[in-house]
Amino acid sequence: MDLISIIGTILAFVVIIVGTILKGSSLDALWNPAAFVIVFLGTLAALLVQNHGKVLKHALKMMAMVYRPPQHRPADLISRIVGWSEISRRQGLLGLEPQIEAEPDPFVSKGLQLLVDGGEPEAIRGVLEVDLETREAIDLAGAKVFEMAGIYSPTLGIIGAVMGLMAVMQNLADPSKLGHGIAAAFVATIYGVALANLFMLPMSARLKSLINKQTRMREILIEGLVSIAQGDNPRQIESRLQGYVA
Repeated sequence: MDLISIIGTILAFVVIIVGTILKGSSLDALWNPAAFVIVFLGTLAALLVQNHGKVLKHALKMMAMVYRPPQHRPADLISRIVGWSEISRRQGLLGLEPQIEAEPDPFVSKGLQLLVDGGEPEAIRGVLEVDLETREAIDLAGAKVFEMAGIYSPTLGIIGAVMGLMAVMQNLADPSKLGHGIAAAFVATIYGVALANLFMLPMSARLKSLINKQTRMREILIEGLVSIAQGDNPRQIESRLQGYVA
């Protein structure tokens, strides 16, 4: 669990609530059903038009990564690769077969299987790089969903504000309704801007950062497996892979 991300999300809500109180407004002023429908459902509608259903489903699954990110420990991975290299030198590539079944990551197990099957170094690199690029493209598409939500929601907030002001203009004959109507109109703007800048855009940026780290880990793995297939010395492999950590 990423405590920093959780604190950031809670702080985002606190900023809006405390800011509203300090400005002398009531918390009831932050709730407006019409503004909610326009901004939140309008943003969802735009995303549904733009994205395939599978992309949206994957994006929802990726939300968990923000608060429970995968562990990226390059030093540990390099240590494991060096261990595999030592096993292959002592027992041959078939000695790595038990490692395949014990490996929870499908990408790692596929790479080890290619290695055990005696694949040529460049063939192993080619297969794994295609998998890497495909997975990265899928994950980046999921992260972009949140980025686009951060672009659409402020615009929909403005639309909500304009629609609210239109309703106010229709009630100019009743001054008692003007103050409440104008306040309600700008709630949509708050929803749109807050949704974008406190949640969607930061979430997209965080996911892209995690995707980049995951890609780097897989690049280390590919380079290590290819080095093992070439029969390189374990110490040489470790020295080469340390460059990724730096």
